[in-house]
Amino acid sequence: MEATVKRQTAFRLDSELLEKLKSAAKREHRSLNNYVECILREVMYSEPNETTKTAIEEARAGKYAGTVDTSSMDAFIKSCE
Repeated sequence: MEATVKRQTAFRLDSELLEKLKSAAKREHRSLNNYVECILREVMYSEPNETTKTAIEEARAGKYAGTVDTSSMDAFIKSCE
């Protein structure tokens, strides 16, 4: 297994956001660095699979667009079919 090369960098963050990140990291018993790095990895590497990509394209193109009936649960289910 290759060693990961890490480089030090600096960011300017809103103080309120920084405090929330610190609190969240503490709740998970992790360092702030590890917590933020994991969040960034999740965002950067969470590419949808092919089925999801196709569904996104269809939704953006308006395919299968219809009316959803929310008057009752039965009506809702039938309108989704």
